[in-house]
Amino acid sequence: MDSIETRVDAQDWSAAQVALDARGNAVLPGLLSAAECAALAELYAQETPFRSRVVMARHGYGQGEYRYFAYPLPDLVASLRASLYPQLAPIANRWNAAMGLPARYPPAHADFLSRCHEAGQTRPTPLLLQYGEGDYNCLHQDIYGEHVFPLQVAVLLSTPGADFTGGEFVLTEQRPRMQSRAEVVPLSQGDAVVFAVRERPVQGARGTYRVNMRHGVSRLRSGARRTMGVIFHDAL
Repeated sequence: MDSIETRVDAQDWSAAQVALDARGNAVLPGLLSAAECAALAELYAQETPFRSRVVMARHGYGQGEYRYFAYPLPDLVASLRASLYPQLAPIANRWNAAMGLPARYPPAHADFLSRCHEAGQTRPTPLLLQYGEGDYNCLHQDIYGEHVFPLQVAVLLSTPGADFTGGEFVLTEQRPRMQSRAEVVPLSQGDAVVFAVRERPVQGARGTYRVNMRHGVSRLRSGARRTMGVIFHDAL
């Protein structure tokens, strides 16, 4: 099978950019194979790859749990993070320029991580999430310090309809002086969704304005669901 880097490069990034500008999210189909999904999901039961475990109910985040990977990241996770970032950095820079935000992002992820680490954000943020029947993830934003990359990626490791039912990936956006709008993003096993971390620009009749974004997972009706999250900034 092609390398992760080749598969990332082969995605239709022009279409993804259009979708991100229009809706704040874009699906990258078939990014991981079934075998890769299974291998990542099986890591959850191990201790070595991770630095911490979070039980959502203890913090009011929902129900279910997740584990943050430790450095060094597993090869597959590190390859995804390093190869996705250069495709997303130009979009992130264009968005920040449109919203009048000063931050700009270098072409290579290693250079952006150096910026994070110099500011004390040294803890890795890629994670595995696990949900069982009745579990859900409240709407939230993954912000871990001063330096925030505006886009992140989630990859579905389980098979809808076979491994679980319910558990849809949900995004909401709050436009100024308007009610919130929700969008459900259908995914198959191995699909990735790219989405806005905190806000995105929207072109209106009077110019560009910022839309506040949140994401979560709806209640799992049956089975078990595992997902990998790829966040590009590290945490304090």
